[in-house]
Amino acid sequence: MAKKIIDDPSRTLMEYRLLPGLTKKKQSPENISLRTPLVYSEKNEKKYFLNIPLVSAAMQSVSGAEMGIELAKLGGAAFIFCSQSIAAQAKMIRKIKMHKAGFVKPKTVLPNMSIQKMFEIRKETGYSTFPVIDEKGLFVGLISKWDYDISLHAKALVKNRMIPKKDIEFGTNIEDLKEANRLLLESHKSVLPILDKQGKLSSMVFRKDINDLLNFPLEIHDKKKRLIAVAAVNTHDFKKRIPALLQENVDVISIDSSDGFTEYQKDVITWSNHHFPELPVIGGNIINKEGFRFLVEAGVKAVKVGMGGGSICITQEQKGTGRGLATTIIKVSEERDKYFSETGIYIPLIADGGVTSTKDVTVALALGADYVMMGRYFARMEESPTDKVVVNNRVMKPYWGEGSARAQKWKEKRYNQAKFVEGVEGMVEYAGRLRDNLEETLAKIKAAMRTCGVTNITELHQQAVLEIVSALSIREGKPHDIYLGTENHEQEHHETTK
Repeated sequence: MAKKIIDDPSRTLMEYRLLPGLTKKKQSPENISLRTPLVYSEKNEKKYFLNIPLVSAAMQSVSGAEMGIELAKLGGAAFIFCSQSIAAQAKMIRKIKMHKAGFVKPKTVLPNMSIQKMFEIRKETGYSTFPVIDEKGLFVGLISKWDYDISLHAKALVKNRMIPKKDIEFGTNIEDLKEANRLLLESHKSVLPILDKQGKLSSMVFRKDINDLLNFPLEIHDKKKRLIAVAAVNTHDFKKRIPALLQENVDVISIDSSDGFTEYQKDVITWSNHHFPELPVIGGNIINKEGFRFLVEAGVKAVKVGMGGGSICITQEQKGTGRGLATTIIKVSEERDKYFSETGIYIPLIADGGVTSTKDVTVALALGADYVMMGRYFARMEESPTDKVVVNNRVMKPYWGEGSARAQKWKEKRYNQAKFVEGVEGMVEYAGRLRDNLEETLAKIKAAMRTCGVTNITELHQQAVLEIVSALSIREGKPHDIYLGTENHEQEHHETTK
């Protein structure tokens, strides 16, 4: 007989509804805060907080560099997948960290370099403006795409086409970004070189970055105004992967595994905390209080919860292991709160898998999650790594699980087995740019919080009232007893059968 048999059924997010609380006049949408901790930070460092409670899953079809850039600008974070070479993943992190910053460490060129060679660097990096330095590191000029034509000047030298230092406005020994921005705005130029007292190039400040700060007020960045980057690691090559990611200034790492309650995961946590104590580690996935205690006592700074609930995950079907995400969040958040009362250390929980709608996001947060990880939602966006395809006159994007046959190349190392899969491959309907979709999603979350009478996620944890709904109640909450028309009927059928 089994060691323990639990007769109470495991619950999913779909089975819960929030009950209204008193909505106060002050709880207007602009006063609702979605700020939430990414990881535990002893000093409450700003970069370790998200401004929206959404992150994208560490999957090949979801979280590449473009998603990492856009989501960080919008207030969340993409977990860059590790089912690729160390060099490829490090390159993605580098692209995110160098996309924009207050003080940018730019790619430099030498005066005697040919325009052709510089043009090749431009194509490789995507940069259009290069500072020119001599062999001693002294700043001697700037060259941009407007200063040459590759069809005419390919054989010319950089020094013959650059703008010399004497004709450039620059700052000296500036460490305050506000002061650098003021000088840049006064200069009427698009870029401001920052030099040290010896005349060596320290960094660059770009006008477009100032505009980004105005256009993306929720952006998540570090003290140097570089976008936050989160990377997944596995339990096999972590001793090589983590240092390579740190070399590119990764901010947080997350161990990517369907089962986090293992000694293999503890090895990663212990090794990373010993060699790089300043680097927060996220552990998981787990589904019970024992798994939570195991990970936090090993030293993680956040925990992913959930097993087998994702739209393309078949772990429960294949292995018979897993738990409904609602029950998982309830049980683990109880242990998280107990741990907090004992230690004063608050460990954020990430709800991962089985989140199919904005309603599910709100329910997950109300039950005790601090933010939600999603795959399918983000896979539909322009910024996901896959190419658009047309299927039956509909624009789609491929979507597959990390445990699927498509990921077979990496699955053997990742799961130490290759005899069966734990994920499937399919298509999701293309939804357009992330920023155009996210606005509505966040509006729905805020509206639900207002209805519950709360102004932030902490209050939602403390004051939310939920109840289980019957199958008929779920049906009642959808359009019924009317004719919706062909297009809407097809959509309704799709939503109820997917």
